[in-house]
Amino acid sequence: MTVEVQQVDQTPDVDLVFTRADLQDIIPHDNDPMVISVVTAGRNVHRVLVDQGSSADVMFLMTFNQLQLSTNRLRPYTGCLYGFAGDQVEVRGHIELRTTFTDGTTSRTTNIRYCAVNAPSAYNILLGRPALNRIGAIASTRHMKIKLPSLEGVVITIRSDQKEAKRCYENNLKTKRGVFVVTTRPPREDGVFRVEIARENRPEPAGDVVEREIGGKTFKLGWSLSQESQDQVVEVIARHLDAFAWSASYMPGIDPDFLCHRLTLDPQVRPVRQRRRKFNEERRLFVREETKKLLKAGHFRVIQYPEWLANVACGLAPKGHWCMWQVVFC
Repeated sequence: MTVEVQQVDQTPDVDLVFTRADLQDIIPHDNDPMVISVVTAGRNVHRVLVDQGSSADVMFLMTFNQLQLSTNRLRPYTGCLYGFAGDQVEVRGHIELRTTFTDGTTSRTTNIRYCAVNAPSAYNILLGRPALNRIGAIASTRHMKIKLPSLEGVVITIRSDQKEAKRCYENNLKTKRGVFVVTTRPPREDGVFRVEIARENRPEPAGDVVEREIGGKTFKLGWSLSQESQDQVVEVIARHLDAFAWSASYMPGIDPDFLCHRLTLDPQVRPVRQRRRKFNEERRLFVREETKKLLKAGHFRVIQYPEWLANVACGLAPKGHWCMWQVVFC
């Protein structure tokens, strides 16, 4: 019988404090994920997602192969990883690698046990609670930084790469892949170790639909529903018809604490004024009508600028109707 003993680092007892000064070099963001870089297997590995909700440290198989690691180094994994939903993917095993965390001046190196998972991801490594607890790290999503003590008691501050985080998020949206959140479970009886990967799927009708007129509005109900079930659904919708918003005018004066659009700007990038674009008659009329609706609902107001700023962004939606995403007045 082989007993595996994992070496425990002696983490110094150091106060890790986040202050307002940690916010000065951060680009305003809307809950961006925390993505950092580490050094492992002698290589710089970027796109490392810091996920405090994960109970395992995951290295995706594509990263494992790019690091040119031998599969002979993989040891059997004695647990089972589960996501909150989605498909099941086999866990190839686990490997322990020396991993260095550095801010450019001070570093901390320790052994991290990664589970090798064969699943698509925009990230290379998922850093969960085991690694964070092992190095005594504290992550702050507001400050977009992770702080940990070195063995000498010096505080190491690693800043999240916000540009890389946005690219990873966009790649997830393009490929319909979600962020992997895993939890450890006991092994199954058949001895197969698997992980469930969460995927973001938009709801679609299960079959054909029928249109019903309710209060002067058209609703689509499932064709497979019985006539009695359809009548019950119609009755519920009719009672709560005032809960539906049919246009922007139905939602006047939205509390900014509930919903507010903010422009994420990089203060280090020089603003670029767009060249004024002329629209054809169809788009021009659409932009005018949409602007009137939003002004009437009080969603925005006119601000006078001495020169042109930007164009209105509009285009055809997948269902064939026009949509407008940006309004800037001159």
